[in-house]
Amino acid sequence: MEELLELKQRMEQERPAQWRELPDISLYMDQVIAYMSRQLIHYKDGEKLTPAMVNNYIKENLLPRAEGKRYSPVHLGYLTAVCTLKKTMSVRDMGILFAAGERRNKTSEELYQYFCNALDRALQETAKTLDDTAQPEDLPRMALDFALRSYANQLACERILDILQQTQEKKET
Repeated sequence: MEELLELKQRMEQERPAQWRELPDISLYMDQVIAYMSRQLIHYKDGEKLTPAMVNNYIKENLLPRAEGKRYSPVHLGYLTAVCTLKKTMSVRDMGILFAAGERRNKTSEELYQYFCNALDRALQETAKTLDDTAQPEDLPRMALDFALRSYANQLACERILDILQQTQEKKET
């Protein structure tokens, strides 16, 4: 199917900007919103980032406060991760994950590169399993298979985050 081939190609090729490709000047909110729309693969109009969402992510400590009213590459990196992960993780779980990364004493650039590499692996693995020669009658089975893989992966992720949080809480006491 042509649509599946196009999806597979996009999953194999499209990636967020690398750190060195992020704008090296601070951006205002409207520029951030416009920039972020190009960072990830989208198919639905309802997936857009809004200023209210950015402000909520700041309030939840998922990304640092703006510098005045301007946003840096650090903000763009975190927002790229948030916009990707929000489909499968709660804000609370993203906070646990981000805090664990920050405790590793890595720079924002190193954390972003790790995220991009992990995203690349996930997209490549999924693209390999996507049968672009499938017929319309195969689509329900394929959708179910991908949904169940998502379920299984989410179960593993939730449990690992619980273990991570428990381990951190023990260290703090």
